[in-house]
Amino acid sequence: MKPAMTVPSALLLSTSTFLLSSLAMAPPSAAVSGSAAAKIYYVAPNGSDTAAGTQAAPWASIAHAQTVVGAGDTVYFRGGTYAYSHGINSCASQTDRVDAITLAKSGSSGNPIHYVAYPGENPVFDFSRMTDDCRIKGFDVTGSWIHLKGLEVTGVRQNNKLNHESWGIWVSGSNNTFEQIDSHHHMGPGLFLQKGGGNLVLNSDSHDNYDPNSSSGAGENADGFGAHISAGSPGNVFRGCRAWGNSDDGFDLISAYSSVTIENSWAWRNGYIPGTTTGAGNGNGFKAGGYGGDYDAGAVKHTVRTSVAFANRAAGFYANHHPLANDFFNNTGYGNHPDFNMLGVDSSGAAVGRGKLRNNIAYTGTLTSNMSGTDAAYNSWNLGIALSDSQFRSVSTSGWDAPRQADGGLPVPPGLRLAASSTLINKGVDIGLPYSGPAPDLGAFETS
Repeated sequence: MKPAMTVPSALLLSTSTFLLSSLAMAPPSAAVSGSAAAKIYYVAPNGSDTAAGTQAAPWASIAHAQTVVGAGDTVYFRGGTYAYSHGINSCASQTDRVDAITLAKSGSSGNPIHYVAYPGENPVFDFSRMTDDCRIKGFDVTGSWIHLKGLEVTGVRQNNKLNHESWGIWVSGSNNTFEQIDSHHHMGPGLFLQKGGGNLVLNSDSHDNYDPNSSSGAGENADGFGAHISAGSPGNVFRGCRAWGNSDDGFDLISAYSSVTIENSWAWRNGYIPGTTTGAGNGNGFKAGGYGGDYDAGAVKHTVRTSVAFANRAAGFYANHHPLANDFFNNTGYGNHPDFNMLGVDSSGAAVGRGKLRNNIAYTGTLTSNMSGTDAAYNSWNLGIALSDSQFRSVSTSGWDAPRQADGGLPVPPGLRLAASSTLINKGVDIGLPYSGPAPDLGAFETS
């Protein structure tokens, strides 16, 4: 009944990162790296940077911790608030950039530097008190082979109206892992990959970001997650992530010149001022590429799969004038406007449909737009199947922001999962992803 399960190469990315993440769940008394010389240190809000960095005598700051740690070492952060009032550098102008935290020291392959929450506790990095009169980065991760896990990051500000946005976490290093990060209420994107390859954003949330002072208009630049990757930086992956309540887009890959994969991720209610029904920025769930509306010969293909977009102000899944056909596989769009918008651009600059779409579901809202010219088959709108609420266990849009599972995995709300009697079961085509039964199901959730 069950065919051999094939796993595409992208699902195998950062295997060593997964192993290290699992090891980081070990008790504080255990080493979390393959290095025999790995050390463990502690930081706490009531600590002192002149202390020993032990559990009994913790340091006070991540900045001091970085001066001591080496490849394979782990720094545990005790629960509480780590508040910042100014950057470590100063604003040379109102359009300059400052960092509250710079992580420049790199680990190594197989021995990253771990900065993780102490088990069962919630360390909060709060940047809401910063008064620097220029663009602000909460975390500026310039190093490589760094692992951040279990940290809450909040409150990065815009303190003038001359810039587009500030950033919760800005990344320019490679082979880093950002796991179980909760980044929210920033005046700009929660987590932004600017360059570097092999970065994994795993089981992380970015929500309620809103940029009231953006020079291009209030709400226009506060995405949940962004990846505007330079050329030659492959292998960046978002897996198991959630983006909701952001004033611009949930996930934004505009101007990315290296391929990005987004999988098993959710985006909803983006494009509004957080907590309201007032429209703000673009409002797409997954914006998969584009280069400002122009044709670009350097365009690369992105992949969005096994993901869900609902109740976004604009498109659930959007090609955003991308010159190439991105892969959209086994996604579910519900109540977006439209669910799938494949607006691309050809070499003459003319609008044309762009995308390879397989095994997707579009239900309610506006189903599709700009499909002419796409490679679309085995999707709910291609198969002549009448959709209704009864195809699903539930169409509830509540509960998607529920707490994550103990291992950081997504919660399991019943919404938009196929009912046992659904005629969408086994109606897909094999595209190399694991499935049960004689053929893949349609949508983001395979029925076991």
